[in-house]
Amino acid sequence: MGALRATGHVRLPVKAEIRRNLLGRLRSGEPRFPGILGFDETVLPHLERALLAGHDLVLLGERGQGKTRLIRTLVGLLDEWTPVVAGCEINDHPYAPVCVRCRRLAGELGDALPVEWKHRDDRYGEKLATPDTSVGDLIGDVDPIKVAEGRTLGDPETVHFGLVPRTNRGIFSINELPDLAERIQVALLNVLEERDVQVRGYALRLPLDVLLVASANPEDYTNRGRIITPLKDRFGAEIRTHYPLELDAELALIRQEADFADLAGLPAEVPDHMVEVIGRFTRLVRDSTAVDARSGVSARFALAGAETVAAGAVRRAALTGEEHAVARVCDLPAVVPSLMGKVEFEVSEEGREQEVLEHLLRRAVAETYRRTLGAADLTGLLDKFDSGESVESGELVPARELLRRTGQVPGLAKIMERLGMSGESPGQAAAAIEFALEGLFLTRRLSKDVAEGRSDGTATYRT
Repeated sequence: MGALRATGHVRLPVKAEIRRNLLGRLRSGEPRFPGILGFDETVLPHLERALLAGHDLVLLGERGQGKTRLIRTLVGLLDEWTPVVAGCEINDHPYAPVCVRCRRLAGELGDALPVEWKHRDDRYGEKLATPDTSVGDLIGDVDPIKVAEGRTLGDPETVHFGLVPRTNRGIFSINELPDLAERIQVALLNVLEERDVQVRGYALRLPLDVLLVASANPEDYTNRGRIITPLKDRFGAEIRTHYPLELDAELALIRQEADFADLAGLPAEVPDHMVEVIGRFTRLVRDSTAVDARSGVSARFALAGAETVAAGAVRRAALTGEEHAVARVCDLPAVVPSLMGKVEFEVSEEGREQEVLEHLLRRAVAETYRRTLGAADLTGLLDKFDSGESVESGELVPARELLRRTGQVPGLAKIMERLGMSGESPGQAAAAIEFALEGLFLTRRLSKDVAEGRSDGTATYRT
């Protein structure tokens, strides 16, 4: 500790530390919450005010709105390294130890008190609230082994600390707070206000230095829900989250989070228009009256849909020997059954779930087509059908075979350019042609026959 003092190190409470680092980023223009999209003008200003005020806070929002992801970014506002008393279970600062062991050592050793450094990633604790969570899990309990060694129950050193004290001088997060039993919620009251803990009937005075952050569903976080009113009063700030308000934010989120690479060892390309279809599909499902709005439609819905489309392209490439896996419209039908379990429908729609999603997916394709190719000259493609010819496509039709069946298409380069494709691979060309064919069908300029009993996207386009 003497060497630490010689460096001029100043001890700061964790909330003051976060405030200092947040102000530094605000002044420098550095990203405050990396990877968080769509919250810049809505959620983040409220969060920054709460952190600058030194408030414990709760994030309210439906599932899949990025609450946990946002909470975890707060770790980046801690100092990268901080000194702690060596061997301390609750991260005591050498200048002001609070546990019995560290106070005793500080009295005995003085400036020779051993110090070690803890990284900010180790100063974050998290607990998913479940009905079986106990006070011992969060706060602590008497350790029977220490009692068996001869110590008395009243000895504070018999306590085995729970998750909250072990995150002392850090950030502790409780996800889905209302799911905690009421008696467990009561145990958090002193932590939030008086900053002490009580174990087994005797008060153990521990002035904990912790930022407590919780997440909850708004429906549960009410007097009629499962949260006790005194606990609500202890939080300094309530911040509402939301799904992406703009399509661009939705698409950026999919691109950032979805895993398109190295699926089965083969990277898949998901063109921009396919990502847009998934994004629009997600937004249409959220807005649908057939879907229970209270449960929400998670961002994981869009991510899983995009990854399913990419997996379809990888599967086709593996089965047909293609070197380059590119997602196409024929990969979309598999999205509906894979995502159905992620949506809560209204009771009146029972039995129609797949029909509803299929209709919304077609709408998403049509809207994307109108934005990208609605004003494009597709006569070169339509002329192919003037003599009564047809083009069959499907999930297992490789790109080169689809191009052979379609023949040379005048203006294909312009179509690909409108779709944001800069390459010239057969996979990209096939994806562009198939999307154009599907768009022409949805705008009633072509007809489409779908093979009965097939779920692999096999379809024949004709006039």
